[in-house]
Amino acid sequence: MTTSTLISKPAEAVIPVIVNGVEITAEAIAAEAQHHPAKRPEVAWQAAARALAIREALLQRARALDLVAEPLTDAEGRSEAPDDSLIRVMLDVEVKTPEPDEASCRRYYDNNREKLRAPDLYEPAHILLQADRRDAPAFERALAEARTLLETLSEKPDLFARMARDRSDCVSATEGGRLGQVMRGQTTPTFEAVLAQMQAGAIHPEPVETPYGVHIIRLDHAVRGNIPEFAQARPLVEEFLRDASWRRAVSQFVSLVIGDAEVSGVDLKGAQSPLVQ
Repeated sequence: MTTSTLISKPAEAVIPVIVNGVEITAEAIAAEAQHHPAKRPEVAWQAAARALAIREALLQRARALDLVAEPLTDAEGRSEAPDDSLIRVMLDVEVKTPEPDEASCRRYYDNNREKLRAPDLYEPAHILLQADRRDAPAFERALAEARTLLETLSEKPDLFARMARDRSDCVSATEGGRLGQVMRGQTTPTFEAVLAQMQAGAIHPEPVETPYGVHIIRLDHAVRGNIPEFAQARPLVEEFLRDASWRRAVSQFVSLVIGDAEVSGVDLKGAQSPLVQ
């Protein structure tokens, strides 16, 4: 079975897709549709038709400018496709953006300090009582056991490591429940939210429920990420602003190319190039 036969042409898609007199074949659209997953085949078909129509319009513009493809080669020796290279060369020639200046970098820095903050760093330990929430009786038993263990720990917190070794269902049990250093995104959202509100050295007073089961959490150490000074952050800010400016400019350029093209069989109103999505 070839890729192009995986998604057949929808019955209602009988109007051919034509860009400035050049027809995009149904086979090409079917092949492209594999890269536009959707719940309904006709939605994937339309997304593929739009993408190929935009691509064809861009290629026609590049050829009209007498540009020549200059394929790049990556570190593994793979060469860029000629059409991809031709579009890239055209964008390099046609799309110009200003370099971020001091004022724009400073403005972004002042308005987005929290986004620039370094990740918080935690050193937690836990006792996991594995249980499936879909098994209500088993989950309730895990919760009840966790509460019992917490009552003991409230009086004898030094027993945490022993409890973890004896009872935790996590591989960290052999380390007394210690998970090492973790950053944002390395634990479940619920687990992470609990860590964010805990004080170092404390044991969370309530069981914590996650998809893995029920946890008893201790936070051994925490380091709040610092916001870098402007001088340190500026290279990152410049890169972000440069990329955002380029994407806006490419989107505007693509809109102009689409507006100048005669397209039938697909609605490109409000469409964006796959390059800038």
